[in-house]
Amino acid sequence: MPATDTCCTLVPYFKVQPGKMAEFKALGETFVAKTRTEPGCVHYAFSFSGDEVHCREGYDDAAALLAHLENVGATLQEALKIAQITRLEVHAPPAELEKLRGPMAKLNPQWFTIELGFRR
Repeated sequence: MPATDTCCTLVPYFKVQPGKMAEFKALGETFVAKTRTEPGCVHYAFSFSGDEVHCREGYDDAAALLAHLENVGATLQEALKIAQITRLEVHAPPAELEKLRGPMAKLNPQWFTIELGFRR
């Protein structure tokens, strides 16, 4: 029987202030170190293009995503002093999205409902 798909993907894009990329990358190392110990994290990585940064993140479910946000909250606040979030997406099955809408409302993400696909 296939696994129930509860996977949630967080898709933030940042624009880093001029001259602050080295500082942002140092914070990126902190994000990675903190996230590495999260049991519900499926994948987590940063990619860079000029002054833009994308964080590729996937979690077992809504609870794991929310635990991650709490875990990295202080580091995110430091990052937001030198960068701004230019786009934030959340991709998840409908039941998991409903668990995220309230707690994540202040971040004003764009919500994407997963409707087609599979999980192994």
